This record gives sequence, structure tokens and C-alpha cells, in this order.
Amino acid sequence: MPRKSLASTVADALLDEIVRGDLAAGDSLPSEAELGGMHDVSRITVREAIKTLQAQGVIRIVNGKGSYVNPVGEWVSLDAVLRVTSAGGDDGDVAVQLVEVRRMLETGATALAATRRTDDDLALLEEYLAEMRAAHERNDVEAFVAADLGFHDVILRASGNVFLRVMFEPLTRVLAERRAQTSRVVEIQEHAIAEHASVLEALRAGEPEPARRAMDRHMDQTVDDLRRYVLAPEAAAS
Repeated sequence: MPRKSLASTVADALLDEIVRGDLAAGDSLPSEAELGGMHDVSRITVREAIKTLQAQGVIRIVNGKGSYVNPVGEWVSLDAVLRVTSAGGDDGDVAVQLVEVRRMLETGATALAATRRTDDDLALLEEYLAEMRAAHERNDVEAFVAADLGFHDVILRASGNVFLRVMFEPLTRVLAERRAQTSRVVEIQEHAIAEHASVLEALRAGEPEPARRAMDRHMDQTVDDLRRYVLAPEAAAS
């Protein structure tokens, strides 16, 4: 793995401060000289780090005044947005929005995969579904999540559209983290297995629209389970 540049390291450190809430929207960053001293780097390195965050929409530079943190809604870096939403814990709005993004990408991918999948793709989907069932039986959440993610990755690859995988890849980390939370619920595992089986059968039939609808129903079930088993208990406990 290539080493990060000093500027990238400083930019990551500043983003961490923003993600933790040490620097809130509207706050000004310390001066270049102060940041250089805090991170033991030159002002040129600090300037490059700030430009990196500016390009991501995380901060704005006001000539003659300094650099200020932007609201998350103005950020244009998916990685930065995922970092701040992941740090937010089990926030209901974020969880539902994540499913909304999945729905937009995965229903289309499933429709494409219906006519482009190979017998090997179907066999691999069968294997992942079997792994989900076995992991459910032995209450192995980690293995269940891995098989779940693998199942969806096969569909993205089977779609034959390279852009879908590239667009979806940054979501993988946060999906794994959130599925590890939701998949601890036995009922959610049971529903997921049933929905994945329906998606597999639709893909086996090879018709785009039924396949799209099967994935759409899976997303509906995901949101319903999220609200019933995860968000509702949290609200009741607060």
C-alpha cells in the first residue's frame, strides 16, 4: 500500500476533528502557522491539506479571513460523507437514506443481471445463500454478513456495468458495519434469507422487471425491519 503524503495525512487528521465534532459547521480552522505547529509540518503542506478538503467541499476558503467548515450537505466527497455518517452511530435518518441509495443502485443492477448473469453467477449466488442459512443456524453474525455482502456483490458484477461496482464500492465499509448491527436480530436474518431466495429465483428466470421488483421488495423489507427491530426499540429506550 503506498504511503500517504504529509498533506493527505494532515487533511485526514483535520477531517477526523470535524467528524468527531471538535470543529463544527461554520467554525474557522486554526491559521496555517498554528496547524503547521500542531502537525509538525510546513505551511506549504498545510496549504495543500486545506486545498484537499476544499476540493471535497468540506471547507471553504474566504480570502482575507480564513478557512471555515461547511455543513455536511455541501460536501461532495462520498468518502468524507460516509465517515461522518458512520461516526454518527445508529442515526435513523442516515440508515434509511443508505437503503434509499442501495435501492436506486441495486434494483437497476438486478434488472441488468437478469439477462446477463451466467450459470456460474447463479451457482455462486446459491453458495452465498447457503452460507447465509448455515450462518443463521449457528448464529454466526460475522459469517452471515459476509455472505450477505457477497451475494449482492455477485449481482453487481453480473450486471456487466463497471460503473455500478465503482459507485457502490465506497458504501461497502459502512454497509458491513450497519449489517453487523442489524443482522444480530434473528428475525432480520430470517427475512433476509427469504428475500435473497426470491431475488435468486427471479434472476434464474431471467426476466428484468420481475428481478427488479424482487430486489425492490427486499429493500422494502430491509426498511421495515430497520424501523421495527432497530429504530423503534432505540426510540422506546431513549
